[in-house]
Amino acid sequence: MAELIPLKPRELDPLWRHVLGEHLRRIRHERRETLTETADRAGVSPQYLSEIERGLKEPSSEMVAAVLGALGVTLLDLTVAVADDLRGEPARAESATVRASLTLVA
Repeated sequence: MAELIPLKPRELDPLWRHVLGEHLRRIRHERRETLTETADRAGVSPQYLSEIERGLKEPSSEMVAAVLGALGVTLLDLTVAVADDLRGEPARAESATVRASLTLVA
């Protein structure tokens, strides 16, 4: 009979809503905006935006689009930043936020 080899416990991947929320909060903080300012432009309540940022809510694609629009960030930039973060490439993730910020200045 074959011997069972115990597997090393694998670190679980983070949930999409947690990584998404962290990035949205980081972008909002870099813009020095309050929850209320961003939520008003996005058409959501500050409480709901806070729950998204804390990874407590799984927002619909429409809600993500509304918040990104309020922050002046494209879905592509956010997606690249989240993917880079999951790969462990924070420098590139920051560059997506910088690109979004530069777009606002232009």
